[in-house]
Amino acid sequence: MKRLMLGNVAAARGLYEAGVAVVSSYPGTPSTEITEELAKYDDVYSEWAPNEKVAMEVAFGASLAGKRSFCGMKHVGLNVAADPLFTVSYTGVNGGMVIAVADDAGMHSSQNEQDSRHYARSAKLPMLEPSDSAEAYEFAKRAFALSEQFDCPVFLKMCTRVAHSQSVVETGERANVAAKPYEKDVAKYVMTPANAIRRHPLVEERMAKLAAFAETTELNRVEEGSDRGVGIVTSSTSYQYVKEVCGDRFPILKLGMIWPLPEKKIRDFAASVEKLVVVEELDSFLETYVRELGLAVTGKELFPPLGEFSQNLVAEKLGLSVHTGKALGEPLPPRPPAMCAGCPHRGLFYTLSKNKCTVLGDIGCYTLGAAPPLGAIDMTLCMGASVSGVHGYNKALGAESEKRTVAVIGDSTFMHSGMTGLANIAYNRSNSTVIILDNSITGMTGHQQNPTTGYNIKGDPAGRIDLEALCRAMGFSRVRVVDPYDLDECDKALKEELAADEPSVIISRRPCALLKYVRHGAPLRVNADKCVGCKACMRIGCPALSFRDGKARVDETLCVGCGVCAQLCKFGALESTKEG
Repeated sequence: MKRLMLGNVAAARGLYEAGVAVVSSYPGTPSTEITEELAKYDDVYSEWAPNEKVAMEVAFGASLAGKRSFCGMKHVGLNVAADPLFTVSYTGVNGGMVIAVADDAGMHSSQNEQDSRHYARSAKLPMLEPSDSAEAYEFAKRAFALSEQFDCPVFLKMCTRVAHSQSVVETGERANVAAKPYEKDVAKYVMTPANAIRRHPLVEERMAKLAAFAETTELNRVEEGSDRGVGIVTSSTSYQYVKEVCGDRFPILKLGMIWPLPEKKIRDFAASVEKLVVVEELDSFLETYVRELGLAVTGKELFPPLGEFSQNLVAEKLGLSVHTGKALGEPLPPRPPAMCAGCPHRGLFYTLSKNKCTVLGDIGCYTLGAAPPLGAIDMTLCMGASVSGVHGYNKALGAESEKRTVAVIGDSTFMHSGMTGLANIAYNRSNSTVIILDNSITGMTGHQQNPTTGYNIKGDPAGRIDLEALCRAMGFSRVRVVDPYDLDECDKALKEELAADEPSVIISRRPCALLKYVRHGAPLRVNADKCVGCKACMRIGCPALSFRDGKARVDETLCVGCGVCAQLCKFGALESTKEG
């Protein structure tokens, strides 16, 4: 059946049809939908793991048991999973194992533009890179067969444009794949140094076989062109841009398997054209390999090593005509992202800003607390770094710092990688204050469950971790819960915990305002007779509030009646629309 599908949905369908049995992932844009789609199939076990390292280890365990398994993550998540990744390359697999990693060129929802292709080369594992939804579907299916053929995990590398664009896919039926029997093999699976040193030569032999495979597989193909003055080597979305602007003018070596690369195929292609050009986003991965072959090639002299490409950029750099398009009558106003109306983090961040705290932040939608007018975050590095970082910051500066510095971290991020940092504070004793922003969901990636919510990926009841009990068990005697809608309560708790002579945890708890089960209060309205135009309510940066003609205004279609703004108004100008 032919269907129009997102790249991530197509990848999920390919994995399903190939007989995947166990799925473990951590949500991360732009990879999330692959696992969300797989969770819709009742004959596949799917889960959200606490982090990517755990997810990869779960997938390996399922593979060891003889079942086809999958784990998915975004590019920075692969850093977290790197520990098992490099060793599973040595052990190999039993049942097929596929690892999807989704890069985010342009940093639409990421803190860097990391190029995951380097991981395939470093870990000595094959990587397939689809250029549209149809290939995402086909490559996902092929990846399992390759995994079992070559006894190793196989990467499926997605990117934002492939993951979140749509094209036509012709789907089939699910294969009935029998589990491979597990047989104890200490030499293969127990990676002590004595065993690992004997596995390394097998890894190198496998790479040689994969390189030979890369020469003949249809995953890598040459598309002929009428003008052999230029030959283009490309892959992924760059291939789509090249085809759109060049059509059949130039010959193209389209690479679907981008590691290992086909040396002879590249040499033969280079010999057939006058000039070789590599078109690739981010790093000069393909270009560097071609140069290592001793071939003359043009790449990053023309194409930038940062951001996403476009048709116009490719056309310009190849010296082709650029479509100018039509200019708008007037420029669009900027629309920076902002925390939602009623976001439970807003009141807490207002309190931190008011108290002039130094705030070490973390990864989540609450990172938006760094933006004006709150300006409440001083640092964001990676998952869990806020908790570890506040300990280091306070150890460096001592007691003076401890009385004005906090870490903020979301509930899902805390479960991902905040617990070890908290253990470090308890063990090595800095007088640090950690604030867990518990909005009862994994918010930034689209409302996925996590170990603190009490529900699994399918929404069924699941084990729930008690944050208060966990923090106390880790050695914290000062653990308190506040409602971030109550500004006085937040202010009192913050002052008391910063003044305490021992480390503490504040849990700011209120569900995300966008959760379907959350019942909101009546929206507020401005009593124009009481409003003096002081703009005190504007300090929280709520998108439901505006200021016009000297008075505050409330957009009742956005306001959820949280009442935070009303607590800032000394004149009682913000009133509920609830009758009676």
